[in-house]
Amino acid sequence: MYRISSRLQLKDFRLILAIQQSGQLAIAADHLGMTQPAASRLLASIEATLGMKLFERHPKGMTPTPVGEILSRNAVNLIRNLDATEREIAAANIGQAGTARVGSVTGGAVGFVVPAIQELKKTTSGAEIYVDVGPSDMLINGLVQGDFDFVLSRIPAGTDARQFDIKRGRTEVIHFLVRENHPLSRRSSVSLGDLEGFEWVIQAPHTPMRRAVEEAFLASGKALPPEIVNTTSLLVMIAYLNATDAIAPASGEVAELLTRQQGECGMVALSLADPIIINPYHVISLRGHVLNPLASRLRELVCRKLSPGGGRDQSEA
Repeated sequence: MYRISSRLQLKDFRLILAIQQSGQLAIAADHLGMTQPAASRLLASIEATLGMKLFERHPKGMTPTPVGEILSRNAVNLIRNLDATEREIAAANIGQAGTARVGSVTGGAVGFVVPAIQELKKTTSGAEIYVDVGPSDMLINGLVQGDFDFVLSRIPAGTDARQFDIKRGRTEVIHFLVRENHPLSRRSSVSLGDLEGFEWVIQAPHTPMRRAVEEAFLASGKALPPEIVNTTSLLVMIAYLNATDAIAPASGEVAELLTRQQGECGMVALSLADPIIINPYHVISLRGHVLNPLASRLRELVCRKLSPGGGRDQSEA
């Protein structure tokens, strides 16, 4: 069989991927800055060149054929690697050390990514580093889509872990944050019963921390809170806690950060007599994807800090 690389160009792969992701030719064309007739002609030319149909047309859109699915999946890696090459060349032209894009759960970012970046900066100048914080499902999706070089995340249920290179991270012990003058703020240790009746500021349903806290309350026969504010924003959490008697579950890293210096954020961390522990998160990258030197060095530093004796004792996702 003839080599596809000799028949298809980069613009062909970009169109195939855009159609697969949007399910609509018009949306794919707009994303690529093309007119719909031009996109239609290009797709017809690709299918004629390969001698096979890549998409099934339906009244509500387009779905890839098995061949279209294969080309779409591999287009992700092709385009990601080319875009990364272009970024590295652009960085080199202006004297930068390169670019690294990291996604992390909150505790992992606070406890390990930030210290790793600080250490990296001691020997590297001109590096451009992006750090996004979010829940594990968003992070894994971003990793697969090429938005991140690596992530600190859990692997969501239903995700095929075989596509990843995984280095084990840390488990997370949950603390509960309250404002300094909260009714519980002077207690060194609390029980779940002490927390009953208070409003929560917490991550959305189905996130690991939310599930762990809810399961602990239900297993102990304690009532879930009557009121909940859902947020992943630390700023929103801090502002809400300072204005109310609400409580907020948080990782050890976040609790330490916000209570390190009394008075700055006005937060107190409550420790449970029987700790709630969340399953570990990991350092995850795509299998077979070669990181650029800067991203590889940053990942190495993060892994070193996560190793026994290399950083803190506890962490989060």
